[in-house]
Amino acid sequence: MKQWYQMYKPELADTIRLSIPIVIAQLGVVLMGVTDDLFVGRLLGAIPLAGAGLSVSLSFLVSSIGVGGLSVVAALVSQARGRNDAAEINRLFRAGLWVALWLGLALGLVGVGVAYFYDQFGQTPEVTEIGRTFLLILSLSNIPLFLFIAARQLCDGLSHPRIALIITLLALILNALLNYVLIKGVGPFPALGVQGSALGTLLSRSFMAAAIILYIRRNSLFQAYFLPSFQTLRVSRHIRQILQLGLPGGFTFFFEVATFSLAAMMAGWLGTDQLAAHQIAINMASITYMMATGISAAGSIRISRALGRSNLTAVRRAGVAALWLVLVFMGLPAVVFLTANDWLVSWYIRDHAEVAAIAASLVIMAGFFQLSDGIQVVGIGMLRGLSDVNTPTIISLFAYWIIGLPLSYVLGFWFNLGAIGIWIGLLAGLTMAAILFPIRFFRLVRQIKPDAVEKTV
Repeated sequence: MKQWYQMYKPELADTIRLSIPIVIAQLGVVLMGVTDDLFVGRLLGAIPLAGAGLSVSLSFLVSSIGVGGLSVVAALVSQARGRNDAAEINRLFRAGLWVALWLGLALGLVGVGVAYFYDQFGQTPEVTEIGRTFLLILSLSNIPLFLFIAARQLCDGLSHPRIALIITLLALILNALLNYVLIKGVGPFPALGVQGSALGTLLSRSFMAAAIILYIRRNSLFQAYFLPSFQTLRVSRHIRQILQLGLPGGFTFFFEVATFSLAAMMAGWLGTDQLAAHQIAINMASITYMMATGISAAGSIRISRALGRSNLTAVRRAGVAALWLVLVFMGLPAVVFLTANDWLVSWYIRDHAEVAAIAASLVIMAGFFQLSDGIQVVGIGMLRGLSDVNTPTIISLFAYWIIGLPLSYVLGFWFNLGAIGIWIGLLAGLTMAAILFPIRFFRLVRQIKPDAVEKTV
């Protein structure tokens, strides 16, 4: 064991150093939705919480294609850095911004379509009325969110993730302030109720996009990648490359997120209390999930850089280090969810005993699937580092839509297990993905030959 630790110690240290700022930045992205739910639940009650929470889930579902698709840019930047190709990094940055803008517009229109058909989701009239407008505002906010994510890929790929962390934390503070001011109506600001929460998110995400792009263009850390001669280089090939690699990765993320969004819809069929309880528990699980995506991103970057240097031993060690880190990391919230579930729920809601009781039981279920959730998301990142994007999409479709969702419906409704049955199905889908993704990675690494690596980079 000591020999193994000494062998992997440098890789573990480098991955931890890179992942911590990314983890906190990723946490900040999801905490914006958590902040919305906390303010809505505390200030307005269960029905507004159900409507806002469902819209947050639906918005995250639509945006997942862009969020997952753009994440491939960091791996490409890292590979280019491994080759010391500054011009390539410049083109990837500019191409990423164009892709972000186009995806923001296209998926924004999809969000408008989903809002139009909101009354087809089987929710109560009150939830539908609240949720439709909330979703429209969130769909608009995806444009600045995608621009922020695309710009952040440059920082992450070059191992400078702290600025994204700082901007995200500032945006969280701004979002909390705007939530309170716009929901309640403070000073000259009108009381907008639940829609004030959505507007706060739109304004906060706009701040994030503007701040990171301005920082990158003005900071000396990045000047080597913005030489005047680079600005005339065409980026059409790089736009196609990001779309070809990113869209399958985006749909991989989509199939997982869609599973949880459809689970929320099923919870709504059980009643408003069950939906509100589901949203509370899924908020908590999404916090740890997004933190695990930080380790996934760091692992992907380390694997890509090793691949850029044609070092297969380092590729394998980077994958193993990421897996061990996420196992340790996700084990901690698993214990907290299993032992402090009632206390955690009390942060969201206190005056609805039935909602709190259901949510507390679902938080226990969230504790059980922490390890599976962490391993599967790191597995996706490991494969992204190898630019393997098509097979993971098929694995996601199988694990979540063939295994997870049908089992959720059968247990929740045929066996009358309710929300608990829905969550057992989610656990099964996550566990299947957690098994298949790492198997795929290590099989690919064994098949790669050094001369083949040089040709790919």
